Amino acid sequence: MTTLFSLCVLAVSGLNTPDGPADQGTVRVDLIELNHFLDDEGREVFRQLIFYDWSPEQQRFLVRGWRLVKSPEQLPKQTWKPRGHHVSWRENGSLRRVESGQYQETWTQRDPEKENRRWLPEDQRIPLWQAATAARR
Repeated sequence: MTTLFSLCVLAVSGLNTPDGPADQGTVRVDLIELNHFLDDEGREVFRQLIFYDWSPEQQRFLVRGWRLVKSPEQLPKQTWKPRGHHVSWRENGSLRRVESGQYQETWTQRDPEKENRRWLPEDQRIPLWQAATAARR
């Protein structure tokens, strides 16, 4: 019985590590933004989730990653313990989950993710999941 319990603890404890099974678990960022990109007439063209970390050196939020919202299930959900928001989705057979204590929703005619590239080029961003990025190279 003790051996079975130990195996269960080991299996569960590895789920939220960066090197855990299916390369995933939960990633924490400093800010999740739900951005509604609007055309010149004010109609929504697309919705995107943008994930940021705070840069003390630059005194601003820098993008770590983004993704298009393809269904209502991918919209951020509020959590109470701990207080914040999270989003989750399935990708390549893995469950992805991003959590943050801060959340904002914006409606813009500019793309905040692209604008953020002037402070941190896309190729210098810290990937949300290291193993997923390494597998693509």
